[in-house]
Formats: sequence, C-alpha cells, structure tokens
Amino acid sequence: MSTTHRWLSLFEGCLLVALGVHLLNAANLLISGTAGIGMILTQLTPLSFGQLFFLLNLPFYLLAWNVLGKDFTIRTFFSISMLAGLSELMRLFIHIDIDPLFSALLGGMLVGFGLILLFRHNASLGGLNILALYLERRLGIHASKTTLAGDALVLLLAVMVVDMTSLIYSLLAFLTLCSVVGRYHRPPEWARVKAHS
Repeated sequence: MSTTHRWLSLFEGCLLVALGVHLLNAANLLISGTAGIGMILTQLTPLSFGQLFFLLNLPFYLLAWNVLGKDFTIRTFFSISMLAGLSELMRLFIHIDIDPLFSALLGGMLVGFGLILLFRHNASLGGLNILALYLERRLGIHASKTTLAGDALVLLLAVMVVDMTSLIYSLLAFLTLCSVVGRYHRPPEWARVKAHS
C-alpha cells in the first residue's frame, strides 16, 4: 500500500467524520465517544468542538503509544488534528439548516464510514476508538460493541444539555453509526483470530 494512498484515505475519513459531526451539530444532536463528549461540552464551555476534541484526546496518546504502537499513534494524532481543523473550518464557513431526522441518519452514516476508513488504515480518532481497536486486537471484541457501550454513556451525559426529542434523534444517529461500522468494517489482518490448523 502506497504512503500516498494511506494518508489520502486518512484525510478522506476525517473529512467524512467532520461533515457528519457538522450536520449533527447543526441540528443540536450528538454522536458517540470522545466526539460526543466534546459536543456536550461545547454547550457548557466557551470552547469550540474542534478545540475540545483535540484537548480531550491528549491523555489517550500515551495509551496508544504503549499499547498500539508508534505508527498507530502518529496516524491517530494526524487524524485527530485533521478532524479538529476541518471542524473549525466547517463551523466558520458552512452554515446548514437541516431537519433532525435527516441529520441523524446522514450524520451517523458519514461518521460511520469515516471511522471505517480510519480503522482500515490502522488509525482512529482517539478516546473510545483507541479502546475499541485495542479490545478488538487483544480480545476479538468487535469494534461496534465497544462503540455501542460508549454511545450509551454519552446518552446518559447528554441528558444535561439536550431535550428528549434531541436525545431520541441522537440515539438514531448512534444506531446508524454502529450499523454502518458493524456491517462494513472488516478487522485488519493483525486483529483477526487465527484458526488453528
């Protein structure tokens, strides 16, 4: 696999996730993991999503370096920084008025497909994704199961900042993301359990 192909795929994955998050933010909806926590904190602090997302992921780099390796950590740092930057650009220059149902479905799909691109190139968007890839590599637990557990936690925290209608649409976005990752993600070779001959 060429270096150009790998880094272009990482950029494309980040672009899909950034657009999905932007659509969800436009409808006051949430998404999973560290991104979801960042979206919640935007309503409780003066910081933007891009700033919060970058800061929230700082503690996870040490775990990634020690457990998942230098190359994974470098690609993940690049992906997190790219997503933070793209999110800032979209916040400043792209203004969307979108129906929450369409936002939940399209936003969840975009984030899911973006994550798949990152997973397939041994990268993540930090936080819960690092944990998901670690559990998949070490224990064979599919990434979508860990993601779903994280989604439930974000929903519990979301009660503080969004109303019940937004929570329901956010749950739809969570389920759409998990459905996409669960159906289309194929673990890379290093994550597959080898059958004994």
